[in-house]
Amino acid sequence: MSYLFPTYSKKSLRIKEGRGAWLQTEDGKDYLDFMAGIAVCNLGHRHPKVVAALHQQVDRLWHASNLFHYDVQEEAAKQLVQASACDYVFFTNSGTEANEAAIKLARKATGKNHIVSMKQSFHGRTLGSMAATGQDGIKSGFGPMLPSFSYAQFNDMASLHEAVSEETAAIMVEIVQGEGGVHVMTASFAEAMVALCKEQNLLLIVDEIQTGMGRTGKLFAYEHYGLDPDIVTVAKGLGNGFPIGAMLGKASLKEAFGIGSHGSTFGGNPLAAATAIAVLAELSADGFLPEVEEKAERFVAYLKGELSGIAIVKDIRHKGFLIGIETAIPALDLIAACEQQGLLLLPAGSHVTRLLPPLTVSESEWRKAVAIIKQAATIYERENSFSS
Repeated sequence: MSYLFPTYSKKSLRIKEGRGAWLQTEDGKDYLDFMAGIAVCNLGHRHPKVVAALHQQVDRLWHASNLFHYDVQEEAAKQLVQASACDYVFFTNSGTEANEAAIKLARKATGKNHIVSMKQSFHGRTLGSMAATGQDGIKSGFGPMLPSFSYAQFNDMASLHEAVSEETAAIMVEIVQGEGGVHVMTASFAEAMVALCKEQNLLLIVDEIQTGMGRTGKLFAYEHYGLDPDIVTVAKGLGNGFPIGAMLGKASLKEAFGIGSHGSTFGGNPLAAATAIAVLAELSADGFLPEVEEKAERFVAYLKGELSGIAIVKDIRHKGFLIGIETAIPALDLIAACEQQGLLLLPAGSHVTRLLPPLTVSESEWRKAVAIIKQAATIYERENSFSS
């Protein structure tokens, strides 16, 4: 019997410990983890420098509330600002909370309530972030959403133009729609979107919850397109598994988030801030992110080559180490087959299997993962007499 609400479709595996790209279950079986905590453990499990930073802070201070200054919190904010296009930081505990803060800030700063997001987007599961999400399935049963959102087709400027009105405060977008099927923003869409924001005086909110913290080979995925967003949200990889999120904003938005306008009891607490500093130090080390980008390109090229003759594979899309394999069969079938062989993967919609290896994954590990995927797909084809 479980005393938990059944909100998750839990695997039967009982995880005991993790190290690097591997998880071990209570019965001693090892699994190659290409879920990474859902794009969270970007530096792998139990990264020694991150663990050391957390242990050091545990012996100093856990919590005293955001009514006090913490040097460690200020340092974490400074590093995010220096690495981004923004000037100020509000710390949260999760990506959903960061997106809630972004929605509130955009509305308060502009005096307008309407925000345009994208169909098939995912921004969270609270009422505000759920309203911003362009997927009807996650909204079922919760009653009316916030009425001030419209949804444009991703990578379709005609659709975006149609969704924007005189009451629009901001455009909210992911650089890669991770939950929505691993769809990557086109350069032409990015350029035209920026032009529209300037023309209509709209704020640009970039949701980097899944794409940020090195996942695409840059610290922030918007860097691939030379974007200059007004608001950026991050979480997941920022704490490498320790709960922390952040909303970053331009200096022009500072006055809209004055005293009493927003708050979080635990946001940016000393433990979370110390962990984030350690993560950012690793990600910003000389050569780390260029190596991630180069390694991801080699991995995907190898993956495409090995799966090129398999009929069930329809497409492989990626940006860095955010990778989607679209198949003619349900993603859960391929995922289950790979799990049987010791590889953990995620769905991204009904027919897309998502690969999120830690950025520290070795070549021998990603080659092993590809071999498992190829074998699982080949066996499925043979047993089901599948042909394209």
